[in-house]
Amino acid sequence: MSIHSERLNAYRIMWTLVMYDLPTETAKQRKAAAKFRKDLIGDGFSMFQFSMYVRHSASSENAEVHKRRTKGKLPEDGKVGILQITDKQFAQMEIYYGAKLQEGIEVPQQLELF
Repeated sequence: MSIHSERLNAYRIMWTLVMYDLPTETAKQRKAAAKFRKDLIGDGFSMFQFSMYVRHSASSENAEVHKRRTKGKLPEDGKVGILQITDKQFAQMEIYYGAKLQEGIEVPQQLELF
């Protein structure tokens, strides 16, 4: 694979980030929050932080599919943000544990067939 095609892939591959703050004061709200989280996991999202899940997609078209699925399962109450960024942008994120910078982020392997 050439450097040029690797650079294109970094802009074509997408990440979908879902950030949410859902109420959990009543049993109904807790059930809705748990269902939303389970739906995200069922659609291939992984927990990044307690109320933030991420999903790797091979293309922007595939990322749109998962965005639509997420929008179709939004709970009645609460706040949900959905953000899509390129693999290149995701790779520029700096993650710290306390004041210590984490070395590299594990990125899923992708197989491309031409």
